[in-house]
Amino acid sequence: MRNTFLNIKNHFTKRLGTKGPEQMEEPMQSEYLELSQDASPEDSPRVVVKPFVMEDFEDIKPILDDLRKGKTIALINIQPLKEKDIVELKRAVNKLKKTCDAIRGDIAGFGEDYIVATPEFAFVHRSASEQPQPQQPGMQNMDTY
Repeated sequence: MRNTFLNIKNHFTKRLGTKGPEQMEEPMQSEYLELSQDASPEDSPRVVVKPFVMEDFEDIKPILDDLRKGKTIALINIQPLKEKDIVELKRAVNKLKKTCDAIRGDIAGFGEDYIVATPEFAFVHRSASEQPQPQQPGMQNMDTY
């Protein structure tokens, strides 16, 4: 996006700033400026809070992919997998913990059926009765799964 504005600025600077007054009266109809559409939604500086439902262990892949991109806070409903297979749930939570540790993010459980996982720029607030917040966000309160 920044390159687009620089291209527009350079175009007008060339057309208006470097030419004499006699050349400025020349019509600009013969030239045009092509704007690129290189900006993608992934280039956006916005953060996405995205809900996920984990019904099988395979449902973890899109969650991990979004977390690794670094702009998604994942709210994960683990209730369907918890009812289906507790061993697979533990395996999935361990995978989430390792990924959050690798990306220096944070992970915590909310209630009985939800987990929140964040990238590096965010951490999960914990009450004073829970374990103290570490220097570097880590994975507390996830040993129950």
